[in-house]
Amino acid sequence: MKIPFLVCAVLLVLSLVSSHLIAFPPARHSEIRDASSGSEISAQQIWADLMEGNARFMSGKPKFRDLSELRNGLAEGQHPKAIVLACSDSRVAPELLFDQSLGDLFVVRSAGNIADAIGIGSMEYAVEHLGSKVLIVLGHTKCGAVTAACSREKMPSPGLQSIVDKIEPAVAKVGKSVKADDLVETTIKENIHQSAADILANSEILRHSAEQGNLKVFEAEYELNTGKVIRLEKERP
Repeated sequence: MKIPFLVCAVLLVLSLVSSHLIAFPPARHSEIRDASSGSEISAQQIWADLMEGNARFMSGKPKFRDLSELRNGLAEGQHPKAIVLACSDSRVAPELLFDQSLGDLFVVRSAGNIADAIGIGSMEYAVEHLGSKVLIVLGHTKCGAVTAACSREKMPSPGLQSIVDKIEPAVAKVGKSVKADDLVETTIKENIHQSAADILANSEILRHSAEQGNLKVFEAEYELNTGKVIRLEKERP
């Protein structure tokens, strides 16, 4: 019996759609795996890998990568292992200082490494749809945004004022408990803690993921002079 042409066409389309869905399923946390062993990579292993990359960056011996091959391989989708909230400072490029490459990091950047609704939404997308299981809130020494907030001066534009307003609670918390010479550096660290807390407080998705053990939040500071990323003692669930 001959099958009508229209029926054949419909069956062909359904077959192609089905194949596409099987080949590229939505990301899940359990799918972040070590390509060499097939085993799931833990948050601590991801952090250790990033620290090894930072050591390579500091020594000036980055890993060689065939970017053309990587680009082609990533054209169909991405599964970044970590989200990095970093400062917009031109000297603080997460992919470089962790010696990572295309597809490794989902980076959100803003002056003072603070997260507004758009930044938080971007992180939620990485967790919900890309399967990222680590979030690093990365501040850095000599941060200009924190320095401006510590000055307590009124900024010349609403946009700039909104940045220092977001950092001001960290300035107030540090307050008069430190010497003037230590104010900026101490506030930089407090602002990192505050940014991490703000993210979880303002995102039910990220907070729930952290509480369920599917997202680990690390807090760290990058030293401009040495190139070293230092993990801060305080950490989230």
